[in-house]
This record gives sequence, C-alpha cells and structure tokens, in this order.
Amino acid sequence: MRKLSYLAVFEPNGDGGYGVYFPDLLGCTSYGETYEKAQKMAQESLGLHIYEMEKDGDNIPAPETDPCKMPIAPETNNHYIISPVVVYPDLLKDKLDNRAVKTNTTLPAWLKEAAEKQGINFSQVLQAAIKEQLQIV
Repeated sequence: MRKLSYLAVFEPNGDGGYGVYFPDLLGCTSYGETYEKAQKMAQESLGLHIYEMEKDGDNIPAPETDPCKMPIAPETNNHYIISPVVVYPDLLKDKLDNRAVKTNTTLPAWLKEAAEKQGINFSQVLQAAIKEQLQIV
C-alpha cells in the first residue's frame, strides 16, 4: 500500500487556530481551530489534493524530507511548526471512487409505478444495466 508523507507548515494565528500549507504542493492549504484539528484537516486536504492531481493526470512532486530545506513563504510568522503529514492515496481513491452518488433519471410514470409495485430497487437495476452496457464484469 502506497504511503506518502509531505512536510506541512503549521502557522498559529492569534485565536489559537492554525493555518496549514504544503510548500511542495502549491495550492494545498488547510486550517484548524486547534493544532490537533489542523493536523486532521491537513491530512484530509493533502489526501484530496493528491487524489485530484492524480485524477487530472498531473505529476505528483517528490516530497522534501529535510525541514531545513523547506521553502517557507516570506509572510509566514516566526512561530510556525513544520510537521510531516501522512496519507494513503490508494485507500482514499478507493473510498472516493466507490462512494454512492445520486443521479437523476427520467422514465415514464407508468413504468415507475409498475416497478415500485414489484419492489424493484432502481439503483441496483440501473447499475446492472450500465455495467452490462459498458461490458464491465
């Protein structure tokens, strides 16, 4: 199972919360009202960011492993913390790709009523029909 670890910059604000960014992954940011929540949100943000990059066919940059070589943004306050954040991209991909999503479909009222009388599960029938049409076993 693939495991990725990126260094994150946790920047405290005056209210006890923490802004988070990943210097290796431009645009991957997060926030938490406490350090613990910021860590959890950073992990979620990192996982989703990598998921979307892979879905778009983007190259995933190699993570910097040396905190001393981290490019800290100049506007970051002096009380920042650098901490690794670990994700398992394949687990998240499996979870997201297999989640149930709603989709609308249209059919004649008489057909809907007849199917409901027979207790037909519309989702199961639609899934089976689409798999058959796509020749997915």
